Amino acid sequence: MITCTFENKGKGNLRHVVVNAIILKENNILLVKRAKKLKEGEKWGLIGGFIERDETLEEGLIREVFEEVGYRLKKVSFFTVIDNPNRKGSDWQNINFIYICEAGEKEGKADWESTEQKWFDLDNLPREEEIAFDHLEIINLYLKYKNTSFPKLVNY
Repeated sequence: MITCTFENKGKGNLRHVVVNAIILKENNILLVKRAKKLKEGEKWGLIGGFIERDETLEEGLIREVFEEVGYRLKKVSFFTVIDNPNRKGSDWQNINFIYICEAGEKEGKADWESTEQKWFDLDNLPREEEIAFDHLEIINLYLKYKNTSFPKLVNY
């Protein structure tokens, strides 16, 4: 929770803005095993993180992906917003902007936030108890979307 003091001297508790990437290559999704010292450590999760001051959501997403796994992205399409204040595995009340991304070239190295990066076939994901936060719910939402006749997202 972020505590802010406003112009009228009032205080408010605000929510964090975060981004997560569903990074795809063919029928595979890239997940990271979170470092032990992080919340939900040693569990698999999507790549993402907090938006920094003066960056757009997409800029933050591209930065987080490169910092955490070293990949450049070829396509980035907005998917959905997850705003549940009762997030599984955390008392942080994040507002999470989710993007569907196509993996480009790997040009960098993974940072300290993960101990492993692995491509999983979308039909053979880790068990629910091995996945951090609400990330399995997000992946399942993507799979439901992927298997519907809704118009597909386009790069903007």
